[in-house]
Amino acid sequence: MKDTTIFWFRRDLRVEDNKGLYHALQDGGNVVGLFIFDKDILDDLEDKDDARVTFIHQRLQVMRDQLASHGGTLMVRYGKPLEVYDKLVRELSIRAVYTNHDWEPYAMQRDQAVAAFLSSFNIGFHHFKDHLIYEKDDVLKADGKPYTVFTPYAKVWRSRMYSELKGSEGHFGVFDHYPSETLKERWAKFVDEGLPSLESMGFERSALEIPDSVVPRQLIREYAEKRNFPSLRGTSRLGIHFRFGTISIREKARHALELSDTFLNELIWRDFYAMVMAHFPHVVGQSFKAEYDRISWRNDPQEIKAWKEGRTGYPIVDAGMRELASTGFMHNRVRMIVASFLTKHLLVDWRIGEAWFARKLLDFDLASNNGGWQWAAGCGTDAAPYFRIFNPSAQQEKFDPQSLYIKKWVPEWGTSSYPIPIVDHRMARERCLATYKQALIK
Repeated sequence: MKDTTIFWFRRDLRVEDNKGLYHALQDGGNVVGLFIFDKDILDDLEDKDDARVTFIHQRLQVMRDQLASHGGTLMVRYGKPLEVYDKLVRELSIRAVYTNHDWEPYAMQRDQAVAAFLSSFNIGFHHFKDHLIYEKDDVLKADGKPYTVFTPYAKVWRSRMYSELKGSEGHFGVFDHYPSETLKERWAKFVDEGLPSLESMGFERSALEIPDSVVPRQLIREYAEKRNFPSLRGTSRLGIHFRFGTISIREKARHALELSDTFLNELIWRDFYAMVMAHFPHVVGQSFKAEYDRISWRNDPQEIKAWKEGRTGYPIVDAGMRELASTGFMHNRVRMIVASFLTKHLLVDWRIGEAWFARKLLDFDLASNNGGWQWAAGCGTDAAPYFRIFNPSAQQEKFDPQSLYIKKWVPEWGTSSYPIPIVDHRMARERCLATYKQALIK
């Protein structure tokens, strides 16, 4: 008799308010948790001290301890998912696998392959919405087509969210719904192989500090007033926790409803970009607006290097790039400035910047990163014309008027050791407009 139900943790590294886990525990089998350090993902990482891998490793130990206190155990395996499941079907009598949705292109291909494999053994594969408030087809136009402009999408998103997420209807608390003794009876018993070491997977422990998952309520209340000033602690820095699901997006959306409409808007952008990627997968590698792929990018290697190292001669740009290199974080306003500078001032292909952020950002999320870079380059869903070009000096004067952020990250600014600007703003703006116009007006 098949008696084991697997819950496969991926981008939902928490036990509480985990929708898929909640439903797995309602299944008739005894539940075992599973996390796979996926070689198909890890093998593509360039930095072997990648702080995100360290963060996941540490978080899994916390979860193992938490589950152990309730009689459960978390299996952690290292390998390719299909190979892991090929081994598990021979080790365990599996009745079903439960998990939560992941709409990234690789994840969808992976899940289709795993579902087909499990089906050949008559094992069910059940997945649930947990990582987003609204997924691919949840918010559509009246004609059933996806939105490609944010404002009308957000209007419908809000109209539904206000009624659906107020109260406790959308909370999937494992510990709330299952008394301790009952919960202990639901876990499958097996020999635990332990947590593979980082070293055994070819990685080193990172020293980068991970932002706390607990944010003062006052910060969210003041989010609209302070979020654009990089010298202030005005943003939540919760991105890495949203990325790996160590906090519940539903819970944070409820808090945002109470505390800050502007913060709630950021969560809507997150869903919007995920929806765009799910409906238009070509955005991974290509412009949303195909005509923008005709742009003749300069892609000067020395200028790209100067941008990455924070040596462009534009203080607000250099501060942001150095903050990224040192902390794995970059302030949200500054992300827009440095992305605009790379694509518009230097005429560097947005995909080069996107890849650098993907490598360095702790909170890297494929859909949001892609959407942000295409917004900066003017080739995405944004309805604004391509000739929006940030003036770095004006942005600095407006959002860092006392140069507190600049002085922190660019201490040599104002001395002879600081480089002169690698490009003149006025010339760069005119060159950008001419280059875009040549590619687009045909």
